[in-house]
Amino acid sequence: MALVLKNEEMGAGMFLMVTDQGGGAQPGQFYMVRSWDKYPLLSRPVSIFHQDEETTSFLYRVVGEGTELLSRCKPGDPVDLQGPYGTGFPMVTGKRIAMVGGGIGTAPLYWTAQALKELDGDNEVTLYLGFDEENQATDLFKNLDADLHVQIGGYVTDGLESEEYDLVYTCGPEIMMKKVYEFYRETCKDVYVSMEKRMACGVGACLGCTCETKDGNKRTCKEGPVFPGRSVFYE
Repeated sequence: MALVLKNEEMGAGMFLMVTDQGGGAQPGQFYMVRSWDKYPLLSRPVSIFHQDEETTSFLYRVVGEGTELLSRCKPGDPVDLQGPYGTGFPMVTGKRIAMVGGGIGTAPLYWTAQALKELDGDNEVTLYLGFDEENQATDLFKNLDADLHVQIGGYVTDGLESEEYDLVYTCGPEIMMKKVYEFYRETCKDVYVSMEKRMACGVGACLGCTCETKDGNKRTCKEGPVFPGRSVFYE
C-alpha cells in the first residue's frame, strides 16, 4: 500500500498524484490504482506519468466514479498500486523521435521523453501535445529537454510537421492515433501507439481488454498497451 504525497488539481479536470512507492517500471507501463474499499469493484488502469526510486506519479483525468474518488485523496491517504503492468515504449539510442499526445494521452509521454534523453543525450525528441483547454500540466512538459509544441483547442494532428523521424510514439484518442500513423507511416520506420481499453484484472486473465490486431486479438494489458501502429491500423 502506497501513501499519497500530493494530489494537485491541474485544470481541465486533470490531477497530478504523487505517491511514495517507486522503482521497477518502464515508461509507457501502467498501474491498477484504487483508493477505495469495496465499491467500485474494479481498480482503475492509470498510465505512469513519472517514476524514480522513491516515488510514482500519475497524471489522470476525472471521467467517472473511480477517478472521482482518486481526486478526493489527500496527502497521507493510502492508495493500492498493483503493477507495473503492460509493455512500454521502446527505449532507443541515437534516434529522432516524435511524440504525439492528445488530452490525458499526454501522460505517459512525459517520462518516456525524459528517459530517452537520459539514456542517450543524442536522442532528439519532439513533442506535439494537444489539450481542449488551458491547464497547468503543460508547464510540466516545459521542463523536458525536448522541442515542445502545444496546441490548445482544435486537433493536435493539424500541427504535425512532415519531418523524417526514426520513430513516432503516440497516445490519445484512437482516431487521433490513426491519423498520426497515416501521417508518418511512409516517412518513419515505426509508429508505436498506446491503446486505451477498459480493464478489469490488468494481468491478461479476464480477456476484457482485447485489441484487434493484424496478428489476431491481443490483450491490451499484457501484450500492450503499446503496439506497433501497423499491427493495429491495418487494412
